[in-house]
Amino acid sequence: MRIAVSGSIATDHLMVFPGRIAEQLLSESLDRVSLSFLADRLEVREGGVGANIAFGLARLGLRPVLIGSAGADFGPYRSRLEEAGVDTGSVRVSETLHTARFVCTTDLDQNQIATFYAGAMAEAARIDLADTHREADGLALLLVGADDPDAMLRHTATAHRLGVPVAADPSQQLARLTADQTRALVEGTFLLFTNEYESLLLLERTGWSEQEVLDRVGTWITTRGPDGALLRSADGTRLAVPAVPAQEIADPTGVGDAFRAGFLAAWSWGLSYERAAQLGCALATVVLASVGTQEYKLVPGELLPSIERVYGRAAAEEIGPHLARRA
Repeated sequence: MRIAVSGSIATDHLMVFPGRIAEQLLSESLDRVSLSFLADRLEVREGGVGANIAFGLARLGLRPVLIGSAGADFGPYRSRLEEAGVDTGSVRVSETLHTARFVCTTDLDQNQIATFYAGAMAEAARIDLADTHREADGLALLLVGADDPDAMLRHTATAHRLGVPVAADPSQQLARLTADQTRALVEGTFLLFTNEYESLLLLERTGWSEQEVLDRVGTWITTRGPDGALLRSADGTRLAVPAVPAQEIADPTGVGDAFRAGFLAAWSWGLSYERAAQLGCALATVVLASVGTQEYKLVPGELLPSIERVYGRAAAEEIGPHLARRA
């Protein structure tokens, strides 16, 4: 039984603005913004939330199944993912469209302004999850990440029909989803992932209260940047997990995806949600220190001391053997 990750596959164009975006915004003129930022650095990297999470799972020794749609230019990217340990057999390759593009500008405060071009992602709804489920001899979990909205809804419905647990991670697509679509993605999910802003947007989109969301999901996991993560359940359980302090900050892009990969890997190993969130936070800090969402190296001998320093020896002793097996 394997983990499948559905979501965007993209090429990232990452730029750095050596100033503060907030200082360029005039409160009295927000209804007619026209700004251009002179960036002093550009990095072109492979990314997309689906590919990023699958890559992170592979880095942790799993063989995840990536589900998404890419363009005819996907060949080199496919080879790189396969070499890392990602199963790309369920990736659809468009005959006419380019792989999606993510263009992002980051300022000195790690604030970001980004634009996403869907490209081949528009064909993701043509993928049938049932085929992947059959070819994998059953899926243990499907993470539904930001993707073409129709694909997200179709994959969620199919997973529920097949009895495959769903982890919902609508992230950037919350801005496009309707109230009914958002409710359909959340209802009955095993896990729900958001960041702090997305958690507020999800409440606004669904029209539900926090408790009404919790009544419909297994566990709601909210990432909080330098404050770590918060886990909530309908029974009143609230668990705050602190972040692993960053020694170096290079680029925040992909940090949330790394958290999800760490969390799901630990879950697949049978560890507690607390340990899963701790590994997620530790991996997120590793990604924060690199430019690009899939450029990091994972060295257990370096990761475990951070886990022990922040979370204690028991955490390192429980997580360590699993990391050692993939070293």
